[in-house]
Amino acid sequence: MTVDPRTELSEFLRSRRARLSPDDVGLPRYGRTRRVPGLRREELAQLAGVSVAYYTRLEQGNGRNVSDEVIDSIARALQLNEAEHTYLRNLTHCPYGGKKKKTARSQVRPALQHLLDSVGVPAYVGGRRSDVLAWNPMAAALFGDWSQLQPRERNWARFIFLQPSYQELFVNWETKAADVVGFLRMDAACYPNDPELTALIGELSVKSEMFRQLWAKHDVKEKSFGVKYLKHPLVGEMTLQYESLRMPSEPDLFFTTYHAEPGSPSAEALQLLASWGTDATRAGVSVKTEA
Repeated sequence: MTVDPRTELSEFLRSRRARLSPDDVGLPRYGRTRRVPGLRREELAQLAGVSVAYYTRLEQGNGRNVSDEVIDSIARALQLNEAEHTYLRNLTHCPYGGKKKKTARSQVRPALQHLLDSVGVPAYVGGRRSDVLAWNPMAAALFGDWSQLQPRERNWARFIFLQPSYQELFVNWETKAADVVGFLRMDAACYPNDPELTALIGELSVKSEMFRQLWAKHDVKEKSFGVKYLKHPLVGEMTLQYESLRMPSEPDLFFTTYHAEPGSPSAEALQLLASWGTDATRAGVSVKTEA
């Protein structure tokens, strides 16, 4: 499965236009009964303050030389959230991507690994395609022994859709699955020519019906912060907050930590995992290498 920026731009705009009605944007209903849901192109162009011909070219995938002002106007007209707005901008001119950018799996600087090892909570460094590039012992105790896997297998999309143990680990597995697909689609906007990303999307589309359904929705998500509910095989249920920070000098990389509210049962569960050390990693979440 290839990732064509023109097709992505066209299908994303169509999908977002289809979810709005004239009532949603304060336009009167007129004319014949609508055969398809959503706003008409001329209505969207009117709301965005651009000509119908210009918007039509954009929805046909011609995003070359479009200005930030026009993108912002269309985003407002489509009532896009922050992540969707960023995705639309990235489809036309991603600030940190590019066709010529190296597509190989990134390496983590030794100093960054030292920082990971010094953090007292589960932490890892993630990269493009939702790859996991480095982690600390607490992350291994929480999520499983990633060192057993080949580098290409250390990937959140593969964990969520191809490792059955992760469906048991994440209480709201469907939400986590949707998040991961949203991250991949955001990457695809900036790196449409990354062969590993293209291969990953194609493989998951073949192996997972859930992935195919989520990918077809064109939903996007940025790594930021939130809460995850886990059910660990050794310490039971935990409520953990996560923070993902983009590395300023290496925008492909994210530093992600998981922590619990101090004094909570979840914090005690994390301390218990830490006290067990490598035993928790061996007896915890099962990860299996691909055949």
